[in-house]
Amino acid sequence: MRRTKGPRVRRPGRLRLLYAVAAATAFLLELAALAALGYWGAVTGSGLWAWVLGVLTPLAAAVLWGTFASPRAPVHLATAPKLALRLAVLLGGAVALAVAGQRWLAVALAAVVAGDELALVAVGRPIAGAD
Repeated sequence: MRRTKGPRVRRPGRLRLLYAVAAATAFLLELAALAALGYWGAVTGSGLWAWVLGVLTPLAAAVLWGTFASPRAPVHLATAPKLALRLAVLLGGAVALAVAGQRWLAVALAAVVAGDELALVAVGRPIAGAD
């Protein structure tokens, strides 16, 4: 069946909007994962060790993220390893929450990570901010 000339389909605009929302959500998820890792460190340790874990765990994740997974990372990885690292950090935040006793928050974080990743894949850009 042939399409007749008619009104132009607005799909690309909707995809741009979906990408914008998914990319903004991805950024907020990155911050949430770092906060979750810090929370895990703070409640897992005691005394000085709680401070060390609470600061160094998200710091280590942020350094890994900035070096390998961020849009302007100095080390350029192929899509698959970059995506794997991103998901490891984001879902690692969910696991950290679960281990720290915040199971419902962990499930919510993991669900939003999965949904956001599906949205990014749907628009053809599985890594937010990548060209």
